[in-house]
Amino acid sequence: MAAKFEIYQDKAEKYRFRLKAGNGEIIAVGEAYNSKSACKNGIESIKKNAAEAAIVDQTPTAV
Repeated sequence: MAAKFEIYQDKAEKYRFRLKAGNGEIIAVGEAYNSKSACKNGIESIKKNAAEAAIVDQTPTAV
C-alpha cells in the first residue's frame, strides 16, 4: 500500500493533515489550518518541496 495524506478536523474544528506510510504508521503531521483549501495547499507544498529539501542537523555535536 502506498503512503497517503489524510485530512481531518481537530477538536477546535481546525483542518490538519497527517502523512501515513504504506504500513499505516504516521510519519508526519501538519499544523492547524483555518480552511480545508489551506490544508490542501500545505500538502501540495510538502509534495513539491520535500524531495529536494536539505537535512539540517541541529543537535549538539559530541566532543
